[in-house]
Amino acid sequence: MGMLDGLLGGLMGSGGGTQRQSPLVAMALQVIQQNGGLPGIISKFQHGGLTDHVDSWVGAGQNLPMNGNQLREILGSGTIGQIAEQVGMSHSDASSGLAQVLPELINRLTPTGQVPENHSEMLNQVLAALSKRTA
Repeated sequence: MGMLDGLLGGLMGSGGGTQRQSPLVAMALQVIQQNGGLPGIISKFQHGGLTDHVDSWVGAGQNLPMNGNQLREILGSGTIGQIAEQVGMSHSDASSGLAQVLPELINRLTPTGQVPENHSEMLNQVLAALSKRTA
């Protein structure tokens, strides 16, 4: 569980504190799962015109930033609206927050620069660990 603890600690420790980040991390993980896991969400961003961004998130080096508008274009405002409602945020705050969390999450879930073979299992473990932390 060391990698999972490091992943969650790093995500929730980066800006905004645990209170604000936990729901966004959980929502980001759900968005990844709902879009076909890591390969699916990566493909969705690539087809949405963010290939260079995704390559930076998966590969080594600095992550290219994404903004809330780019995220809304790719995921759709309906998805962002559902997430905003679930976490009790405005559309703008939810899309901006997810635009910060998703790249970092994808980066941390691909530590070797590629999608791990056990990515589905890893997502399930991270979600389970996160729900235990916030319970």
